[in-house]
Amino acid sequence: MSENFGSSSQIQPLSVGNVVSAAVRLYRSHLNTYLRLAAIAHLWIIVPIYGWAKYAAISGLISRLAFGELIYQPESVQAASSHVNPRLWSFLRVAFQVGISLLVIYFGLAIVGGIVATLLGVLLGGILGGSTGVVVVTTLAIIVTVIIMLLGLTWFYSRWIVAEVPLAVEENINGGESVARSWELTKASVLRIQGVVLVAFIVTLPLVVVLNYIPSLFLIKLEQGTVIYGIVYFISWIGSLVGGVFIMPFWQALKAVLYLDLRTRREGLGLQLREPPKQDFR
Repeated sequence: MSENFGSSSQIQPLSVGNVVSAAVRLYRSHLNTYLRLAAIAHLWIIVPIYGWAKYAAISGLISRLAFGELIYQPESVQAASSHVNPRLWSFLRVAFQVGISLLVIYFGLAIVGGIVATLLGVLLGGILGGSTGVVVVTTLAIIVTVIIMLLGLTWFYSRWIVAEVPLAVEENINGGESVARSWELTKASVLRIQGVVLVAFIVTLPLVVVLNYIPSLFLIKLEQGTVIYGIVYFISWIGSLVGGVFIMPFWQALKAVLYLDLRTRREGLGLQLREPPKQDFR
């Protein structure tokens, strides 16, 4: 069975909900393969530099596999790896370029937010005055700073969300060109992509809370250096690792759907999602 999201004759770009639901279906239909690759990727994180490059490359590999399913040209893991592995260091370059850029932007937005909050405090402080005014001004300043940082970060993240996918999918492209390709493809769709990111975050939030946040809460009341603290910390670390393994393939499948949808909108590329036959579930 196939489900058409577009065709060469009449392109129907995907809505926010359709992008996320398509990623969910891809994730569910290839769960074993994607989870196995994600587990290998997370184990590689332990190894500095080379292991990080492997993690980045396997992330791209999952997106390439998902992309192949979307365009009716599925590949085996081995075949897809033969394209991805020679670009190992390019994937690391993409990860570092985007990561460092977002870090710099984070600090820049924090400064801007601080300046805006200060000006707001001076303006409202003189008007309201008193202890109540201080509370109101402080609360508003925090809210304004958080909003500026969240909107700014999600805007820039939305521009680079598919940065590694062109490198994983397209021919004759390097890491820097892949990042630039993401910036070009997303320039007219930032608000929609922010919506996709928000919905995807909500979808994965329960798993993140259970496996990442809740175990960490138990560490707050424990004394560091004790045996029980070490045990709980190890359990928390394992939970975070398991959470990462389960969540990473969903986001990489999401990026593949989003990348192909962006190309549909900008380049007239048809988009279809195949429902795999039963033998693909084995």
